Amino acid sequence: MKAVILAAGKGSRLGTLSNEIPKPMIKYNGKPLVEHNILLCKKYGIKEIFINTHHLANVITSYLGNGDKFGVKINYSYENKLLGTAGALNNFREYLSSEPFFVLYGDNVSNFPLEKIIDKFNTTNSIGVIAFHFREDVSQSGVAEFDEHDKIIKFVEKPKEGETESKWVNAGIYFLSPKVLDFIPIGFSDFAKDIFPKLLRNQIPLYGVKQKEIVRAFDTPEMLAKSLRGIQ
Repeated sequence: MKAVILAAGKGSRLGTLSNEIPKPMIKYNGKPLVEHNILLCKKYGIKEIFINTHHLANVITSYLGNGDKFGVKINYSYENKLLGTAGALNNFREYLSSEPFFVLYGDNVSNFPLEKIIDKFNTTNSIGVIAFHFREDVSQSGVAEFDEHDKIIKFVEKPKEGETESKWVNAGIYFLSPKVLDFIPIGFSDFAKDIFPKLLRNQIPLYGVKQKEIVRAFDTPEMLAKSLRGIQ
């Protein structure tokens, strides 16, 4: 099994902190965020990992190396210009075309049960399954609405007050069929804003797995401070 870990973002909302260190290299519980994601993959037998880089790429690649010290194999791509969460997959197309694969956001941390995502994928006619976690404050997050079978009906990105009753936040973990690559254009594209809404418009089913599992996000100074203090 394979996984793409997204690690190219600048982390601009973190201010001057991200000028010196790429966001996926911020430490949480003594390890960089991206390392937590590598170890989560390894826990579930995913040992071939693809990582995209951009901002301060050498800090990431020099620390992770080829993955030997973590018991995995790591391949990299460098983006001269950011390609987005979906566009990043274009540089790995030849490796992702034969079997379903995971995509993980390298700047989140969780112990999400990946086997439940795989089980949902295997028991539904779906092009992909998305992990969701519960969060009271969804103003800085993307949420989804579901039917009674957890089939996704609608995405709402950073909802305004009263726009949705959903508290189920995109956890930044996807298990995707290679068929999804047919919907990713060359250049920049984002899963939450571009690809998933496109799939829903074309009535191509996506499902969610909802867990109360805590997902640590580090998007803003406030979220970083809460996560480092152990507050969701």
